[in-house]
Amino acid sequence: MPDTAAPFNEPVAAHRSGTRIEADPPVRRIVVVGGGTAGWMTALTLANSGYGSRLEVTVIESPQVATIGVGEGSTPFLRRFFEDLGIEEAEWMPACNATYKNGITFDKWSTRPGFESYFHAFASMLDNLTMTQFINNVHSRLNHADVHAHPDRFFIASRLARDCRAPKPAHSFPFDIWHGYHFDATLLGAFLLRKALERGVRHVARHVNEVILKDNGDIGSLRLDGDEMLDADFFIDCTGFASMLIGKALKTSFVPYAENLFNNAAIALATPIDGPIMSQTVSTALKNGWAWKIPLTNRYGNGYVYSTDYCSPEQAETELRAHLGVLDADVPARHLKMRVGRVAESWNRNCLAVGLAQGFIEPLEATTLLFVQRTAYMFVAALEKGDLGAEARANFNQTINVQFEGTRDYIVTHYKTNTRTDTDYWRANAANTHLSRPLQHLLTTWLASKPIIPGLKKGVFGQGYPTMSWYSLLAGVGLFPDPQHMRPPTSEEAQHDLAQIDNLLERSAMNYPDQRELLQRIPLKSREPSLQVYLW
Repeated sequence: MPDTAAPFNEPVAAHRSGTRIEADPPVRRIVVVGGGTAGWMTALTLANSGYGSRLEVTVIESPQVATIGVGEGSTPFLRRFFEDLGIEEAEWMPACNATYKNGITFDKWSTRPGFESYFHAFASMLDNLTMTQFINNVHSRLNHADVHAHPDRFFIASRLARDCRAPKPAHSFPFDIWHGYHFDATLLGAFLLRKALERGVRHVARHVNEVILKDNGDIGSLRLDGDEMLDADFFIDCTGFASMLIGKALKTSFVPYAENLFNNAAIALATPIDGPIMSQTVSTALKNGWAWKIPLTNRYGNGYVYSTDYCSPEQAETELRAHLGVLDADVPARHLKMRVGRVAESWNRNCLAVGLAQGFIEPLEATTLLFVQRTAYMFVAALEKGDLGAEARANFNQTINVQFEGTRDYIVTHYKTNTRTDTDYWRANAANTHLSRPLQHLLTTWLASKPIIPGLKKGVFGQGYPTMSWYSLLAGVGLFPDPQHMRPPTSEEAQHDLAQIDNLLERSAMNYPDQRELLQRIPLKSREPSLQVYLW
């Protein structure tokens, strides 16, 4: 697999089931406060540690918290999560109305001719045959050579998404696509709950009224409804934006990203789906933000992420409905507020924040579950080393914070490089000077027509995303010299045969099935429709 594949180049691995650690765990009782995808994913990761049942994991979930069930997308790391647990796609995908995801289309973010839309592909082994040509052409175009440098033409995942094909090749075709998924978040939480219970996790459906601290400042216990006390050695905060433990109880400071990313609200609504099922997420720029379109097997999940500084919730809902063609339809919409940023310390004392309690970077690149998974994996790795001391905690927090900053910078780049001038919102984003020094360095290097690969490999800038992602974004929006200043390419610059690339990718794409046809062949296993989960 090329180094283009992973958003984070060195994922931390927890032990797979069956890899027993003989030493006793440094803590024995862990309480996860809050369920949903974050809480149950964390609980399952803990239950899958090398300590097995010697690590007692309890999830306490309030029946008073409202349910949120917006269709969501993931990065390819969700695939690894289920593989580590030994759970097959044929089991979890039908239970969650899930579909395959080859990547994300960004539409109308740029107004540069020929670059109004581009596809951010997930990687495949086939990219080894076309990546060099893409990078070379990008460098040549940065040097004013009039060569084709739009990313969509160079990657197999783009062809599959264009034709609604799934990233699962025929058995005779050896090139795998490192794919993500779309899924119903409520159903996924319910599925993870059932799996956690099967693997020995305890579930307490109670509301937490108070967090009791010890004299040394650590969390000691939780006061539940009815004045019942629940104590533990370690606590996981999955209470969402409420941040009941890490924020309210431990007073951990919050680092906002409002100066970098303007969006602070979202609207979600569903629409029917028929015909082919897309194998991509679509992100379309609107007047004051962007709209998502996520295909599930039973419906589309739609939404609008926007800034209330530039339009009211009512104006945003009207715009979204008009965009979807349901302006007068009786389709309910849910309005959500977002707190964009992160806590200064994800791991503070004997508490770890996971999910929205830890932080949130808007869902443009579907990184929410990725941070849940990585945080849980990293903590289990620390547990399995038997070291929960101050140095381990500091290293953990530094690693997480760098990942948040790197992801923030990549998403900020989407906004900074936009060329829309139709609203104050887009003009303000393009003019925004609140950029990190690494991001400033990266953009300065690119605009100086210099390769950014050395800086990416050394970690000077662009941490968190690989070469393929950065080049796809910057080339995809057409961040090149003015077309009027282009010159004919030299023979060396024109060395790559695009027709040959087209032929290779078109022939290869025929080995991947239509997404709807493939999903219909997956047997539907029984689930419990009455089971409820509470996400935030």
